[in-house]
Amino acid sequence: MCSWCWGFAPVMRALGDRYGERLPVRLVLGGLAAGTTKALDEDGKASTRQHWEHVAGLAGQPFDFRFFERDGFVYDTEPACRAVVAARRLLPNAALAFLSHLHRGFYAANRDITERQTLLAPAEDFGIDCAQFAAAFDAEETRQETLADFQTTRDTGIDGYPALLAGNRRGGYSFITLGYQPWNRIQGIIESWLDGREDGASA
Repeated sequence: MCSWCWGFAPVMRALGDRYGERLPVRLVLGGLAAGTTKALDEDGKASTRQHWEHVAGLAGQPFDFRFFERDGFVYDTEPACRAVVAARRLLPNAALAFLSHLHRGFYAANRDITERQTLLAPAEDFGIDCAQFAAAFDAEETRQETLADFQTTRDTGIDGYPALLAGNRRGGYSFITLGYQPWNRIQGIIESWLDGREDGASA
């Protein structure tokens, strides 16, 4: 739940369009600003706005800057991360699309994704029963799975977002990027990784 991840959304769509099931994606939530209790002050707003403007200029993603008219906003990303995990539990293949939906609502439509009802509202759009999704969102198992995602991120040594890794548990992982990169650079890195993997398999 960071602006650079919203900027990276078109790259992830391009990756899916180009490679499909050849490179299935597992989404892991990082927990940036999860558990924050302090309201965003003027310095925080200025810093956040600077990031948004940078992402908008570099990635071309839309932003609704009315967000900065909010007073007392507590930028706690845990509820949004947990909503994505709930969606992943119920409909694993829709997790990335659900995240993108929340991103668009927050960054481009000024929706408050710290509010429970805002997070539950997209369920029907994804064919998920609303009551079932609410139960999954509130479940202790979902809370623990969300925390496990945060811990996995820390254990991997990731301290910036977005982060894209390629590989598997058996063969290990390689960083494709730690931070935003445009698709034309990402594709070249992925192709190099694929070439190396295929060369290794034939050796």
